[in-house]
Amino acid sequence: MTEVKSPEVPAPPAAVPDELTPGHARWHGLRPYLPLLALVVAVILPYSTVNLPGVFEGPLNSPGTLQLLAICLVFGGLAAGYDLLFGRTGMLSFGHALFFAVGVYGTAILVTKVGLPLWQAALFTVVGGTILAALLGAVALRTVGIAFAMVTLAFAQVGAILVARNFGGLTGGEEGLTLDVSGLPSALVGVANTVNLYWLALAYLALVVFVVHRVSMSPTGRVLAGLRDDERRIGVLGLDPYRFKLVAFTLAGGLASAGGVVYSLLVGASPHVTSSELTLSLLVMVVLGGPGTRWGPVLGGILYMYLDHRLTAFGSSDAVNSLPAFLSHPLSQPLFVLGTVFILAVYFFPGGLASLRTRLHPLLTTLSRRP
Repeated sequence: MTEVKSPEVPAPPAAVPDELTPGHARWHGLRPYLPLLALVVAVILPYSTVNLPGVFEGPLNSPGTLQLLAICLVFGGLAAGYDLLFGRTGMLSFGHALFFAVGVYGTAILVTKVGLPLWQAALFTVVGGTILAALLGAVALRTVGIAFAMVTLAFAQVGAILVARNFGGLTGGEEGLTLDVSGLPSALVGVANTVNLYWLALAYLALVVFVVHRVSMSPTGRVLAGLRDDERRIGVLGLDPYRFKLVAFTLAGGLASAGGVVYSLLVGASPHVTSSELTLSLLVMVVLGGPGTRWGPVLGGILYMYLDHRLTAFGSSDAVNSLPAFLSHPLSQPLFVLGTVFILAVYFFPGGLASLRTRLHPLLTTLSRRP
């Protein structure tokens, strides 16, 4: 019999991995410079007169818009500092608002009641908040898990009670404490100088991101990551978990106190900064952005505060009031809308905003290869 040979079919060309494509390599070469580019854009943003209707109430360089952006930047830094505890060390603290309140009220009291210049008040406040975090952390870290969360919550409640009852006539009680502008530099006083407060908030955010990143990339940061994954393994290696957790707790408290200094210049001192709801909001910010990531908590904090402020105006707008009652009532409540957004984000993006690119990458790759 004659052997019949099947025609040879040439093999399809091997697919080139995405990592080896020129565009991918070029993108990875530019990625280290993206944070610097974002910082430059944020620095020059106040010089822009662009108007974004529906996003902001005025141009980008208007005092109202700059104040809103400055508050968002402060809470972006505050969320990044809290992530040092929650996302990178695995400690759930319900008392982080206490150290933020120390920064807010400490600055206001030292400037208004004591008469210190701002730089001295800020220095004493940050040092005092850091020492307080070390002292309270030394006690709270004797416990773990839910007990640790409850101990930190108890400390925060003590601070909230002292502020609400106007302890020593210093805090102003439920009315809060207005910052005495006569003790502030002229560059930080007045509506026309809101841009300087914006740059100050941006500097605070950059400082927190830099500190948290340096810590996470250091040997101490690797130990903190080990504590988050398996604390017993760190103990077996001969390291003291208590000492490393105390370092993270103290550093996070000091960064929160520094954020309180900036916030007091923007808004002043009010009792809501001492509430446990603020710490819960920080937890939502971190989870929304992506715990344990470099930029996730920052994005989560900025987005949360932006929505919190803008949804208040949206809830009282004519567009919402004209809707039927079963729609206008829930939409007029910012917390209802924020909660809905948070639930949807956690459901569709469990890793937070930081995982958005990873989850959308297969879809984008498919669309880019489609002829």
